[in-house]
Amino acid sequence: MLLAAVLFFFSVSIAQIPQGYYNSTAGLYGTVLQSALHDIIKNHTVVSYQSLWYYFESTDKKSDGTVWDMYSDVPGGTPPYVYYFNTNQCGTYHTEGDCFNREHSWPKSWFGGEVEPMYTDIFHLYPVDGYVNGMRNDNPYGEVTSPTWTSENGSKIGNNVTPGYTGKVFEPLDEYKGDLARTYFYMSTRYYTEDSGWPGSDATTGSQLKPWAMTLMLQWDSQDPVSQKETDRNNAVYLIQHNRNPFIDHPEYGQEIWGPNAGISTLSDGTGKLVIYPNPSHDKAFMILPGNIAEQTFDLTTTNVTGSQEKITYTTEGNRICADISNLPAGIYFSNLTVSGKTYVGKIVKN
Repeated sequence: MLLAAVLFFFSVSIAQIPQGYYNSTAGLYGTVLQSALHDIIKNHTVVSYQSLWYYFESTDKKSDGTVWDMYSDVPGGTPPYVYYFNTNQCGTYHTEGDCFNREHSWPKSWFGGEVEPMYTDIFHLYPVDGYVNGMRNDNPYGEVTSPTWTSENGSKIGNNVTPGYTGKVFEPLDEYKGDLARTYFYMSTRYYTEDSGWPGSDATTGSQLKPWAMTLMLQWDSQDPVSQKETDRNNAVYLIQHNRNPFIDHPEYGQEIWGPNAGISTLSDGTGKLVIYPNPSHDKAFMILPGNIAEQTFDLTTTNVTGSQEKITYTTEGNRICADISNLPAGIYFSNLTVSGKTYVGKIVKN
């Protein structure tokens, strides 16, 4: 048993995206891309609810051996309490710090309860404080300015203040908002067209997010980029379920499916503006072009607000250009693209 555990954890450390895993998605956007991703990640290996206690030790373990609880963690600081695997599992709880349990970040009531494979899909299940989990209940995620309750790490419950919904929500720490947004993108894609009979919620219709929730999740996805924690967890879950979260492997997929420019096939809106997404961007920005750029001559420059030209690596991918902005400091930049004798201008916000 010990040898098996050692081999499993070694495998986690070397897991990566299989070669060709996403080949079938090349050049796709919108629901066509979502459908292609669904076909890649569907029919995953289903585990038992009881086995989650064991698997959490490979998917959600900090370097110091404690449970990585997003509802109690204080990134860069000292959490109010910590949990240990095989020691602090709930049981009953009466207050924060009593024990940790299995949180359905996409509440099970939204898909009908203890229904497989959703009920034990590790991609949306996390080990969290039992009391905080109970306080969150099945409320959506959102943003709160006047909390009615605040956890010891600063997570909040109260009425949502973002456009489109004013009901009760749970707001996690900023450092984990992107994690949860990409979890929701996974759920909407893994169960795309497989959600017949799902009751839904104030945030969802079947497996799909309602507009207010999608707008917020896209914002969180942009503001909190993929972390090493997410990459490691994605690799670990892949070894268990044999599918992946595409939105961790390819953060651009969220914008390409649900973003305001998803599926755009023309470069200009008629005013000479260059379509750039996601915007703000962190590592890569994409510029949509008419036709196939490989068959056209173009000139592309990017400058900062002082007018100085930035050195950026550009690659062409079908009808778009990918700009690597990972080395740029946070700020505002302007791209000028001349193609077929016409110039287009766009603004990139680097976060």
